[in-house]
Amino acid sequence: MWDETVNLAMNDIAGAPVAIDYTGERTVLVVEDDRSFLQRLAKALEQRGFTVTTAESVADGLLQVERAAPAFAVVDMRLGDGNGLDVISALKRQRPDARGIILTGYGNIATAVNAVKLGAVDYLAKPVDADDVLAALLAHENTKIEPPENPMSADRVRWEHIQRIYELCGRNVSETARRLNMHRRTLQRILAKRAPR
Repeated sequence: MWDETVNLAMNDIAGAPVAIDYTGERTVLVVEDDRSFLQRLAKALEQRGFTVTTAESVADGLLQVERAAPAFAVVDMRLGDGNGLDVISALKRQRPDARGIILTGYGNIATAVNAVKLGAVDYLAKPVDADDVLAALLAHENTKIEPPENPMSADRVRWEHIQRIYELCGRNVSETARRLNMHRRTLQRILAKRAPR
């Protein structure tokens, strides 16, 4: 049944359906250390006809790729034991035709470029929903992906950038403030607040 071409209607920015055609195997590996998000995404992909395998770490993801390289992969960039790009890279070595996307809450251009160089077909900033993931996985090459209906606000992008630098500085407030050219107390107030929408 899944060998035949299936048209999946997705809504573009204007609300008109966009047809995405694909054929072939429907196996997907989801690697994510946020268990509740992992379970929701896996369930949503299963409801859309995928055979889903899950992993909560880079090590487990690499093991799953070695056992049976899937046709698709959805991998979180930052996992407790390393970088999700290692899973994408291993998948592309095992199965060059596989399509993988990277998910992250800490998006930046350099990381996106690196993800694509290592074989990812797209790079999505969290929060994402199953339709965003599906559209990225199944889009044909050179097909323009429509912008998200509810993209991150400028305040959220700024907050994500500050969080990323804070993490890269080993959660050292003084060093983060110095690198961001920001007063230490201002940074502390930002870090104490919840993430903006």
